[in-house]
Amino acid sequence: MSRKPSIAEIGAFLGHLKATRDNNDDAVPLLAEKADLLERIARANPHDRDAAQLAREARAAADRAQRNSR
Repeated sequence: MSRKPSIAEIGAFLGHLKATRDNNDDAVPLLAEKADLLERIARANPHDRDAAQLAREARAAADRAQRNSR
């Protein structure tokens, strides 16, 4: 079973989210970080189909943003 993200990791993500918004920074790394967290949550909860779907959608958005930033 995968380790769920810690409160500190989620807090760090929220801090990155705020900094990205406040500084108008590139959101591509943030989208990848979000997808990573959601994938870990989904792996830690293998019977939660909603969590798995959200993780897939987040990864697809991160991959799309990465391709579009090149």
